[in-house]
Amino acid sequence: MKVYFNLNPGGFSNCYIVANEVSQEAVIIDPGKVTEKLISQIEDMNLRLSAVLITHNHGSHVDGLRTLRKIYNPRIYAGDWEVSKNETSLLSGDGTLKVGKMNVRFMSVPGHSSDSIVYIIENLIFTGDVISAGEIGATTSTYSEYILKTNIEEKIFSQTDTMLVMPGHGPPTSLGALKSFMELGI
Repeated sequence: MKVYFNLNPGGFSNCYIVANEVSQEAVIIDPGKVTEKLISQIEDMNLRLSAVLITHNHGSHVDGLRTLRKIYNPRIYAGDWEVSKNETSLLSGDGTLKVGKMNVRFMSVPGHSSDSIVYIIENLIFTGDVISAGEIGATTSTYSEYILKTNIEEKIFSQTDTMLVMPGHGPPTSLGALKSFMELGI
């Protein structure tokens, strides 16, 4: 498995391509902007885009979806039907998807937004804006903040410390480092 990083300079958000080199299948996580570089990464490696995984329905994480759908025919997974209307495979709760030959675990982690979904592929956890660069995502109320912190503690911090965190904004880190330096104060 290989991961390719793409930055959406408009929202300073991260987009990731996760490729299975054996099956030549790929998923894209949070296509905030489709660039020539992103398309080249797919085409130059002869990857088949199987799915797009959306962590939450905010513009800087979904604005490139329309362009991707004009070029490819991926399955779209999200926690909000509005992402792609009838083309959206709606996720809720926690579970596992089989995307090509990749097993993708997903967990509903509301708080930053009601539709926030975190994805786990092998030892990588894609958090969207649930956790960004060592801090929790923005919330609109103290209740939302409490829900988010509780979900982070129970669902994310319960994973192994060696798991790599791929956030929606900012640099990647390890879950162990986050646990050491983030104080949730629940």
